[in-house]
Parts: sequence; C-alpha cells; structure tokens
Amino acid sequence: MLRIVTHHLLEVITMKKLVLAAALTAAASHAFAGSLSDPIIEAPVIVEEANSSSAGILIPILLLVIVAAAVAAD
Repeated sequence: MLRIVTHHLLEVITMKKLVLAAALTAAASHAFAGSLSDPIIEAPVIVEEANSSSAGILIPILLLVIVAAAVAAD
C-alpha cells in the first residue's frame, strides 16, 4: 500500500513540474516575441567604380618639374 501511495505522489510531483515547465516556456516565448521599438533598417551599400584619370600622375610630375626648375635656378 505504501508503495502505491509513494508512486502516486511521485507522479503528481512530476506532473506539477511538467506543467510548471510548460507555463514558463510559454511565458518566455511571448516575452521575447517582439518589442515596441522600430526595426533598424540599414541603408544599402553603394560601391562606385573609380575612373582612371591622368591627375594621379600629373601632380607628381608637376612637383618634379618645379623642384627641377628651382634647382636649375640656383
């Protein structure tokens, strides 16, 4: 008789734990479902191709000519 009562008591305790775990899981899933803040939308990244130009080589050549003229003037 004691064995049956003990077994029944363990079943009741196990069932209560299961119900409590299910309730906590349901509460947690609703708590993390969403928020009241606006979603952050990032702007798309636009990559622009660089155009080749002679300005990249023109400035160093101009500086070289100016330095050469200054050295030649001395």
